[in-house]
Amino acid sequence: MKWVLVAVIVTATTLSDALLSRRMKVHGEIRDFRPGPLGRALAAAARHWHVPAAVVLMAVSFFAFLSLLSMADLSFAVPATASIFAVETLVARLVLGERVSARRWLGTALVTCGVVLIAL
Repeated sequence: MKWVLVAVIVTATTLSDALLSRRMKVHGEIRDFRPGPLGRALAAAARHWHVPAAVVLMAVSFFAFLSLLSMADLSFAVPATASIFAVETLVARLVLGERVSARRWLGTALVTCGVVLIAL
């Protein structure tokens, strides 16, 4: 059951981050953080399905993480869910078309090795 929750957390977080990334690339950088312009930027972003869907997925991830903590040690839960970094790197490259440097691939490989070590 622990690994099912890890899979839910990884999937929901990855999808959420990918949706937010895609939407924010369309919207562009937020440069004005005064209440009025920031509120308008948030309202514009929320009018597209990407943002509400991402918020729902993050809520799923959060509650799955709470469930995982109720049955597993923190020393298991945090490293196991670190596999998010590896999956998100793959999604960034394959789905979002981002360029991923060799250094980032190496970091991803190291994180993956750490997840494998705790899984054994």
